[in-house]
Amino acid sequence: MSKKEEKEQKKKTKKGLFHDIKGEMKKVKWPTFKEIVKYTIATIAVCVIIAFFFQILNILISLIKGAF
Repeated sequence: MSKKEEKEQKKKTKKGLFHDIKGEMKKVKWPTFKEIVKYTIATIAVCVIIAFFFQILNILISLIKGAF
């Protein structure tokens, strides 16, 4: 293969890659605004619950440690 043919092949490969990416992006099911809000609220709620759990755990360990 000559240099010119190699360059041509690389261009086709890049073109094919971007074409494939574009095709895959069309297949993606993007969430609706309502779903985004629902998932965001759920994520924040779980974070608050976990933070509360660790705060209670911290207080209990501090009380137990202070007793000894």
